[in-house]
Amino acid sequence: MPQQSKQSKQELEVIGQDVGGGCCDGLASAPLDDERAVELAKVFKALGDPVRLRLLSMIASREGGEVCVCEMTPAFELSQPTISHHLKLLRQAGLIDCERRGTWVYYWALPGVLDQLAVFLATPRTAGATA
Repeated sequence: MPQQSKQSKQELEVIGQDVGGGCCDGLASAPLDDERAVELAKVFKALGDPVRLRLLSMIASREGGEVCVCEMTPAFELSQPTISHHLKLLRQAGLIDCERRGTWVYYWALPGVLDQLAVFLATPRTAGATA
């Protein structure tokens, strides 16, 4: 039984990862279906705003993997509620997650999501092609 449970868990992990590494074709490999296009459009829409792109960069590049909202807010000439709104949109797009610790909220990039986007955007290289 333990082996059977392990197989079931592995199947659930694969099914549950819509943008999983190795589970999805890249942009140039096959046309997107409607569901996948909607899913990816949400992510790219979230990344389409310069403030959100900078926030994600600040979070993803942070040594230790997480950053307090109190450390990000001073980097922008925006109010704290506006920064929180942008962070909420990044969370809804599945790019980051957070945890409240007392007064402050700490954010981190979700493992593998950026790599999965890179795989999706990668185009196959052919012999003689130059970058």
